[in-house]
Amino acid sequence: MPAVAVHTVPLREGPLLPYAEAGDPTGTPVVLVHGYVDSWWTFEPLLRCLPSSLHVYAPTQRGHGDAEKPPDGYLPEDFATDLVAFMDGVGIERAVLVGGSSGGVQARIVAGRYPDRVAGLVLLGTPVTLADKPAAVEMWKVVQKLEDPLDRSFADRFAKGLIAESGAGSAAGSVGRGFLETVVEESLKAPARVWRETLRGLLETDLRATLSGILVPTLALWGDQDPFVTREEQQTVLDTVLGSRLIVYEGVGHVVHWETPERVARDITEVATTTA
Repeated sequence: MPAVAVHTVPLREGPLLPYAEAGDPTGTPVVLVHGYVDSWWTFEPLLRCLPSSLHVYAPTQRGHGDAEKPPDGYLPEDFATDLVAFMDGVGIERAVLVGGSSGGVQARIVAGRYPDRVAGLVLLGTPVTLADKPAAVEMWKVVQKLEDPLDRSFADRFAKGLIAESGAGSAAGSVGRGFLETVVEESLKAPARVWRETLRGLLETDLRATLSGILVPTLALWGDQDPFVTREEQQTVLDTVLGSRLIVYEGVGHVVHWETPERVARDITEVATTTA
């Protein structure tokens, strides 16, 4: 297991972001991009499984976790701009981007706009769009009424709803209770306005358009028990992104890197090795 160190970096004309770093400084850079109301901690199981031969970074995005929380800048394109600024700030010229859930949106924006900065793209349960999903619309009805301090039981239900029912209790694909508690604690660090404005940005942005122009090697990983992202959406990725591939994880829910981090680590490593 590679040692994980946590640092901070000030973005050029942006907020101060914490980030986790692990692996060989001379290895292929891999940047893990978290999703909605997560932090770098969402990748802690994955960080323990990725080989030390890779140089892995996992930043916490603005407004989330322990990152600075500016009053605005929560559209997908804002997070994408921050992602490029993060790479500049830590000296990454070119990396494999791994986007978890909605983190894949800003990862694919960067891949489409700055192909010279992206060696490969891995999408972990990433939606093509959210505005057409009844669950997202219902979530918005709740989120737009949130007030600080946030209700822990709400955050707890949200996190647990991302896991396949079989995954939470199986020996091979279990998600530890302690880890889930950490995820919930991290999500509560995002104030109500960040929950609200980030989801608003995901619903109001044409996310489907962010698939256009991607020419880098792309791999989609999707759990067939995902309650939010459909198999049809994965086919849209295959049909839109030239040369993209899909691997279906049977019996796994939305957050594949929580339930099967060892398998996800192997698939990421394969991309990093072949694109280096």
